[in-house]
Amino acid sequence: MLVKVGEGDAGQWSVKTEHQMYSIPEDAMTGTAEMLFDYISECISDFLDKHQMKHKKLPLGFTFSFPVRHEDIDKGILLNWTKGFKASGAEGNNVVGLLRDAIKRRGDFEMDVVAMVNDTVATMISCYYEDRQCEVGMIVGTGCNACYMEEMQNVELVEGDEGRMCVNTEWGAFGDSGELDEFLLEYDRMVDESSANPGQQLYEKLIGGKYMGELVRLVLLKLVDENLLFHGEASEQLRTRGAFETRFVSQVESDAGDRKQIHNILSTLGLRPSVTDCDIVRRACESVSTRAAHMCSAGLAGVINRMRESRSEDVMRITVGVDGSVYKLHPSFKERFHASVRRLTPSCEITFIESEEGSGRGAALVSAVACKKACMLGQ
Repeated sequence: MLVKVGEGDAGQWSVKTEHQMYSIPEDAMTGTAEMLFDYISECISDFLDKHQMKHKKLPLGFTFSFPVRHEDIDKGILLNWTKGFKASGAEGNNVVGLLRDAIKRRGDFEMDVVAMVNDTVATMISCYYEDRQCEVGMIVGTGCNACYMEEMQNVELVEGDEGRMCVNTEWGAFGDSGELDEFLLEYDRMVDESSANPGQQLYEKLIGGKYMGELVRLVLLKLVDENLLFHGEASEQLRTRGAFETRFVSQVESDAGDRKQIHNILSTLGLRPSVTDCDIVRRACESVSTRAAHMCSAGLAGVINRMRESRSEDVMRITVGVDGSVYKLHPSFKERFHASVRRLTPSCEITFIESEEGSGRGAALVSAVACKKACMLGQ
């Protein structure tokens, strides 16, 4: 994403953006760190070519949506991969350094990587640009995570009690020590066992888009085995892991009521569904996505209630900035999630806003501040 930040009216920043999406291939996700970051460097090079900007050395903000130990604004040590990534040679290393090395290896452009931010933090900052009460950032997409502004007096790793500090919760890892065991169903355990990181990110696996379609597929197979669906016969496609994609969940729940869309999806999976079959599949999708919305709402409600108690406010008004494909594209997730959060936070008035430009704009704003600070210090 190219972000142009300038002075706007009344001293406010004006932000203009141009962006392009690039998909990361499976071999880059699961190969070596060098392969992954070389591919990212290739995408940057292509983007610069299309905007005729290779002759300029620009500051780069790097959004990185994985757990890191943040040692400086431009230094973060990757703790562990999530969301199906497992590129070797990255864990335990500075990911900004890996990106810089890849840019040097390519050699056809220069970039000054000035800041690395988690995508939840970038989302919060991007939404803060629109609403100054935004103090929580959340992603509900392939994975799920949140950040929030904590009172400094509660941050033990930093000296001083004045002000607030942004905390990246990495709440996707909640449950890794058994806290969620009583809530896990047989389908959850099967998804976890077949994942790239068994026993890790259990909370995320209940919510994230990477896992939602597979959970539905396993529910459908259980119903088939109990002779409650498709006359007890499953197609080879339905028995194939990953065949029921998360986008199918959204499409099934978007069906107009004539069941045509549901029928078409099931037909592509080699099935010949009856009207009743279509209704059961829709109910299965609704059950999985509704549980995801409720689980996600419990996490956010816990964070917001903690913030209110720390500030000793009777009623707290707060804005939550949200990004992610599940939140934005699923037809009913947003409404179910909002309603559940508000039930769990009776003493809070919560506004939800979507991040218009994803986390890229937030990363750019952080980079702009870093550049301005460096200029003021004469660096």
